[in-house]
Amino acid sequence: MRILVTGGAGFIGSNFIRYFLRRYPETTLINVDLLTYAGNVANMEGFTAYPGYRFLHADINDREKLEPYFAAGLDAVVNFAAESHVDRSIEAPLVFARTNINGTLNLLALAQQYGVKRFLQISTDEVYGALGPEGLFTEESPLAPNSPYAASKAGADLLVLAFYKTYGLPVLITRCSNNYGPYQFPEKLIPLAIINAVRDEPVPLYGDGQQVRDWIHVDDHCRALERVLRDGRPGTVYNIGGRCERTNREVVRLILDLLGKPEDLIRYVADRPGHDRRYGVAVDKIRAELGWEAAIPFAEGLAQTVGWYLKHRQWWEAILSGAYMEFYKRNYGYRLGKTEHKDR
Repeated sequence: MRILVTGGAGFIGSNFIRYFLRRYPETTLINVDLLTYAGNVANMEGFTAYPGYRFLHADINDREKLEPYFAAGLDAVVNFAAESHVDRSIEAPLVFARTNINGTLNLLALAQQYGVKRFLQISTDEVYGALGPEGLFTEESPLAPNSPYAASKAGADLLVLAFYKTYGLPVLITRCSNNYGPYQFPEKLIPLAIINAVRDEPVPLYGDGQQVRDWIHVDDHCRALERVLRDGRPGTVYNIGGRCERTNREVVRLILDLLGKPEDLIRYVADRPGHDRRYGVAVDKIRAELGWEAAIPFAEGLAQTVGWYLKHRQWWEAILSGAYMEFYKRNYGYRLGKTEHKDR
């Protein structure tokens, strides 16, 4: 198998590559990443032990760099590459449109031209907008994004489906709920809470902290992606979720309890503009068609995640003090402790 993965130095992308290479060690896998602030070389530790692994430092908008790999023939493209943090999309929406929409379009055009056999677009449950206190989003729910980030991902999804309808490109889309686990960039809710608590620093929560998210361990997500890539029906959208809804305040309290830290570390801060109150996705379709469901209980996965960040302090301290945070501050102009929640 010859597969091209974009965004493979990020959180979910690097976990997927690690999972995929262990499962299919003979794969030729080209990892394309621009290595912006959240693309971390340290996330790719051990990849070069696999003889078929290749790394390409490139922007997914750069057709000239990407084209030779498409021309050589690809069985699959898996597109993780995205600007993904809601706060930054509010500050810099044009950056999100360039990567998430234009970059996806460039990959689609190359895939169509060179006959890629499977194109898997990694999307998000945020394209559906916000839920009330009851119900779940299904794959047939209308798209109603509420942030520039979510709108850019929804736009990319529509382009992906258009290439299926117009050109017959065998595409697949997955929309996953909130991920957690090792190698997640420290701007996100769970690693931010762990790191700040370890340092006895305030743990920020937006508004009243009652926003509800469905949580899934990244390893469960990677299993689902492998199943969709292998057996999913072209032209199909699959929701992926952990069936584990928690408020942000509940999650932070669990982390503080695991670390033996006092609850008075929590600091409530002004809410994000347009902050969605609740997300939740139905997973009936992927369970019925592909036999997948989440297997890692949240309490177990969260304890493992806390343990990972305690064991890998050097990893996150390098991010907080090094070039990654300098890039972040220079380009987006605000502190780590201000941010919250999403995944890639």
